[in-house]
Amino acid sequence: MITLENKKALITGAGRGIGKEIALKLAAAGADIAICDIDLDSARQTAGEIENLGKKSLAVRADVSDADSVHSLFGEFSNTFGTCDILVNNAGITRDGLIVRMKDDDWDSVLRINLRSAYLCSRECARPMMKARQGKIVNIASVVGLMGNAGQTNYGASKAGLIGLTKSLARELASRNITVNAVAPGFIKTAMTDKLSDEDKEKLTGQIPLQILGMPSDVANAVLFLCSSLAGYITGQVLTVDGGLVM
Repeated sequence: MITLENKKALITGAGRGIGKEIALKLAAAGADIAICDIDLDSARQTAGEIENLGKKSLAVRADVSDADSVHSLFGEFSNTFGTCDILVNNAGITRDGLIVRMKDDDWDSVLRINLRSAYLCSRECARPMMKARQGKIVNIASVVGLMGNAGQTNYGASKAGLIGLTKSLARELASRNITVNAVAPGFIKTAMTDKLSDEDKEKLTGQIPLQILGMPSDVANAVLFLCSSLAGYITGQVLTVDGGLVM
């Protein structure tokens, strides 16, 4: 059984969806959790569920694409928990569209939330982790960052950039016993995919060798593993959770 007892984790974009599932999974393994989300109500709801599991939790509203907001976020974390043992950079958005029709703001906002946020949060927690000589950073990328997808040039660029950040940061921090890895989900059953027609869902599953959509818990299980001592000799890697979509 994986245990994260006495560990303190911060998860961005954890008010709902995959981020929430990750938060609950890490809490069930014993970690205290800070929930960061732009929507404070959803962050508080997730934090309440974590406290029901008997773990300490903190809900913080923050714009993780803004340096001052991230600095304040980590200040609140430090005041409540002390040093951050685990950082999961999960915050992300989509603004899909063909590049010939894409607005500058659609490009900029996706790169800002999906990539800049991971840079800012990782920079903020790196020094305390280095001082503690231990830590785990997990970035939530996407198979789109590996294989591309029409209509998602902004999203694909942000996730490919996140993979590059992961590998470079892993090399920077390895000597201090800090691992940095990425999880790249494929097609996961979320509120977004629930809105698709049965025909579109069938097309999606037809591309997946396992012939089913993944669940948020599948992604959370991978994150839990990478945050645990079982993954102590793994760094700079991209773990695809996609039913075999990218091989």
